[in-house]
Amino acid sequence: MAATPEQQSRGLMYRQELAPDRGMIFPYDPPKEASFWMKNTYIPLDIIYVRTDGTIAVIHENTVPLREEPYYSFEPINLVLEIAGGRSSELGIKPGDKVEW
Repeated sequence: MAATPEQQSRGLMYRQELAPDRGMIFPYDPPKEASFWMKNTYIPLDIIYVRTDGTIAVIHENTVPLREEPYYSFEPINLVLEIAGGRSSELGIKPGDKVEW
């Protein structure tokens, strides 16, 4: 879990690999519009933005490593989940699904 501002700033940067059953959760309280970029991130990720009601708002699948243009939530969210690129499709995760943690 990336709970502190420092942990949230670093996220999954500098990793060379990420196991299919691993990821990182970024909680936000209060909820806010968010954006993530891939600077210093060497592996593709799925970035999953989750609303306060627990439903998935947006999934940016297989993000481009090292991309500096942000991937946006487009609405207030209170949770972001980063998992290995392509994993959300493999697991059948889609916008509107409910996230519990």
